Amino acid sequence: MLRKLRLSDVEAIQQINATALGYAVSVAQVQAYLGQLLADTDHQCLIGWADPTTDELQGYVQAELYQSLYAPAMFNVMGLAVAESAQHQGIGRALMTALEQTAQDKGLAGIRLNSGMSRTGAHQFYTRLGYISNKDQRRFYKEI
Repeated sequence: MLRKLRLSDVEAIQQINATALGYAVSVAQVQAYLGQLLADTDHQCLIGWADPTTDELQGYVQAELYQSLYAPAMFNVMGLAVAESAQHQGIGRALMTALEQTAQDKGLAGIRLNSGMSRTGAHQFYTRLGYISNKDQRRFYKEI
């Protein structure tokens, strides 16, 4: 079932991030990040999917409000992840559909996301949902 993320989801998010996305972030870090994001309701959209019987989080989508000087406002997906044991059950589709409805309710122009070149399964998933790849680019990063 769809629901908002909450602080009690921290351990499940940490596990999902590690196994489904390959991000080794500690529970304490996830707790700190989630606390900050939950407080920013103007710019963050955090939707979870929980088992209807146990309420255990099985997946989530995080999007932020993306505003620029050259395009209309939209959501930028920061993460979509489903626990490996719950994949291929329509959870990712349900999460993205809920995000799309939220974007529409907020009057946003669309949803954008980045997906690593090697994640071809994810690319096929997004294509099936009607997303198009409209730009090739490189990501640059500098640690501060």
